[in-house]
Amino acid sequence: MKALLQRVSEASVTVDGAPVARIGRGLLVLLGVERGDTAAVAEKLARRSLELRIFPDPAGKMNLSCLEIGGEVLLVSQFTLCADTSRGRRPGFEPAAPPAEAEPLVGSFAAAVRSAGARLAEGRFGADMKVGLVNDGPVTILLEADGG
Repeated sequence: MKALLQRVSEASVTVDGAPVARIGRGLLVLLGVERGDTAAVAEKLARRSLELRIFPDPAGKMNLSCLEIGGEVLLVSQFTLCADTSRGRRPGFEPAAPPAEAEPLVGSFAAAVRSAGARLAEGRFGADMKVGLVNDGPVTILLEADGG
């Protein structure tokens, strides 16, 4: 499982021109679920995402987590994070979990974020989403957790 975290001052998702989700300061999490991932992996990665100290303290040093600043989370499922680009010019998506396997694990990640007390907004699983964001910093970090 992969989570691409972007520290944002705001982020939003629209589907078919209609707003679906919006957050203020916090994290945009693009989540890629791979074959073999589990709910335990999703919960662990959610905790790591929320506890990663990438927000500035009063001295400007990255020393605070999303939870510590009361930040929000926008969760967007993104199977393309699991692309295999080792050969040729066309990515292969065999490492990505099929939708029936991935969707409940995105739900496990979301449930872990909620249970930690963070405000959560979500994109729409499987939809063609337009994601808007203001990347703060910019700060973008890839977290990976092995599902096997």
